Amino acid sequence: MVNISNKLEQIKKLIDNEFYFTINKPRQYGKTTTLNEINNLLNDLYLVISISFEGIGDIVFQDEKSFCNKFLKLMVKELTFVDKEESEKLADLNCDINDIEELSEAITQFVNNAKKEVILIIDEVDKSSNNQLFLSFLGMLRNKYLAREIGRDFTFKSVILAGLYDVKSLKLKVRNEEEAKYNSPWNIAVDFDVDMSFSPKEISTMLNEYCTENSISMAIDKLSEELYFFTGGYPFLVSRLCQIIDEKIYESDKKPWKVNDIQAAVKMIVEEKNTLFDSLIKNLENSKELYEYIEDIIVRGNDKSFNNDNPLIDLGRLYGYFKNINGKVQISNKIFGERIYNYMVSKLENNYSKMDDYNFKGAFINGNGSLDVEKILKRFQQFMKEQYSSRDKEFIEHHGRLLFLAFIKPIINGTGFDFKEVQVSEEKRLDVVVTYNNFKYIIEMKIWRGLKYHEDGVKQLCNYLDIHDLNTGYLLIFNFNKNKEFKEERANVEGKDIFQVYV
Repeated sequence: MVNISNKLEQIKKLIDNEFYFTINKPRQYGKTTTLNEINNLLNDLYLVISISFEGIGDIVFQDEKSFCNKFLKLMVKELTFVDKEESEKLADLNCDINDIEELSEAITQFVNNAKKEVILIIDEVDKSSNNQLFLSFLGMLRNKYLAREIGRDFTFKSVILAGLYDVKSLKLKVRNEEEAKYNSPWNIAVDFDVDMSFSPKEISTMLNEYCTENSISMAIDKLSEELYFFTGGYPFLVSRLCQIIDEKIYESDKKPWKVNDIQAAVKMIVEEKNTLFDSLIKNLENSKELYEYIEDIIVRGNDKSFNNDNPLIDLGRLYGYFKNINGKVQISNKIFGERIYNYMVSKLENNYSKMDDYNFKGAFINGNGSLDVEKILKRFQQFMKEQYSSRDKEFIEHHGRLLFLAFIKPIINGTGFDFKEVQVSEEKRLDVVVTYNNFKYIIEMKIWRGLKYHEDGVKQLCNYLDIHDLNTGYLLIFNFNKNKEFKEERANVEGKDIFQVYV
């Protein structure tokens, strides 16, 4: 387990100060695990009632009496595990509550007579939140909070609502005939600014624990940085990569991990099917605007200014796909980026069966197990020359890079892995780092925008090759000038061998 004691202490301070707040984070971001840990941390100090609206059903939310009695029953059931005496007290108050007002009175009576101050935690609070009854419930909690501040009521010391959406800004539909509108009474809640992603230092606490348990020693700091590099600290992805290494790569013999093991685990995770990736693809399928927005960022390398008021950016942030880096929208982690690339490439592959005549895998593997990248680029050039004419210019400008990724996918599948890195520049570069067996290759894709930009881009590629300790690099240049040539060039720049192909 990652040690999240620092995060728990920050949350405890909010609770100790009697704040009400919402923890809204993306799917599988550790919300429920954090709530469980908070529950354990606070049990000796407070009477903690932790319930969930998961599976409560829309029908319950359609009737005030049904909801109020269901809510109290959930509290009673939870208290049987926490304090049976307090549970029985609350059960005695559950004498056919008819409406929100009577529910409020029951809460006042219970809290006023409880042995400890009472904390209420509701997980999955947004499951059935799009109706007037939910608004009334939040309004009751708000009114009791305000009345407590002036000594007119007794209520929960702190209330924590957890879910994907922030109920403070939910778009709620009060009646079917009315337009959806922002109308949440949860404006008493303080902002929840606790960063729930895992930092490299926090990741290292889990690896330290793993080493102790398995009596091994490994380069924990380096491995933690590598895990963070691919996951951005997304809790599920960090844990899943570690699980893959432990249970698949070192299933029978626990040995020290290497950086290459993390890269191998990344290759496995981007190819597996799980609920997080299912949700990712579903959300892209359900929003053409979101799909095209992301494609514009990761395929064409276009800058997007980060602004939470933009509904599309806010949606991507809500799902956990976007993050704000120096005021620009970026994909939150490289694994999401890879999964999205694979999805976009596969959609393109479905329509271009003619590729099979050009990218037969056996034609590009050398005797020592390395890739003949020059031959791959020449063959792709031939494919583009023979299969696309000038009338396809707009399509190629938008999807040419995806076409190349689709072209190399069957060549490296099973043995290699291609990692994409957008380089923001005038040329909108996309660098593809291909690992195949023990070999590594850098292929840069860009659009021709004149000789000066081209020369600057080649120098940047040389610097990128230095980072990866390579002497040979490859350029795939998409040229949309009318008089362009399908040509190839070789240049020696700053001691680097650069092979260039124009399409």
